[in-house]
Amino acid sequence: MTTETHALFSTRPLDGRVAVITGASSGIGEASAEHLASLGATVAVLARRAERLDELVTRIGKNGGNAVAIAVDVTDAAAVQAAADRVAAELGGADLLFNNAGVMLPAPVEELCVDQWQHQIDLNISGLMNVIGAFTPQLVRAAGERGVADLINTSSSAAQNLCPTFAVYAGTKAFVSHLSKHLRVELGPKSVRVSAIEPGIVGTELQDHVTDAGAKVWLEGSKETVDWLRPDDIAQTVGFIASLPLRVNLPQVFIMPTAQPS
Repeated sequence: MTTETHALFSTRPLDGRVAVITGASSGIGEASAEHLASLGATVAVLARRAERLDELVTRIGKNGGNAVAIAVDVTDAAAVQAAADRVAAELGGADLLFNNAGVMLPAPVEELCVDQWQHQIDLNISGLMNVIGAFTPQLVRAAGERGVADLINTSSSAAQNLCPTFAVYAGTKAFVSHLSKHLRVELGPKSVRVSAIEPGIVGTELQDHVTDAGAKVWLEGSKETVDWLRPDDIAQTVGFIASLPLRVNLPQVFIMPTAQPS
């Protein structure tokens, strides 16, 4: 068995790595933080809700992992840079970034929910770029020193499919997917792998933020015919991507509930 194969099938293939997870106070981010820590990574968990992060860090510690909580709003570029500086000072810098913070607020475009449009753009696009801008230098440096680094962005199946009333959300996620393809070309030669994960419906707090009546009815109805994905399904995927040998990059991972048609 080669060293790379042994690392892939080890119970702690991420030993020595430092992972930053945004949107870590619930759902996919929370599950991914716990899973990456169980694989050996030291995790820095970022989100706005400090109490939730503290609970997560305590839970990870009780399970034998290492975690640091940093309360931050990713739409605040200066605060994100301060968080990145703290990761560099306390943990030596990140070599794995799971850029996961986001919001979904579907509504018919004719309703002119301008505030909701802007909120999705601010968080799903501008917030994502703030995090990429702050942490990419650490990823490049880590790749040069350790041989590999990973930038994993949470997109959505909506980036590829047509979803009535989800136009703005889908547009922001199409940005994430297309950006990830370009960043892969730019950063791949520097040993930074870039991946976009595009899940279908995942049962998280994302649905709780939906205010549009029609979208809420559709989501509730889908539960009767579709066994939704769970946060840990995505967390397992993130861990798998990061555990692969450097020569392997999964640029686009499309994950759907088995019964969800599109």
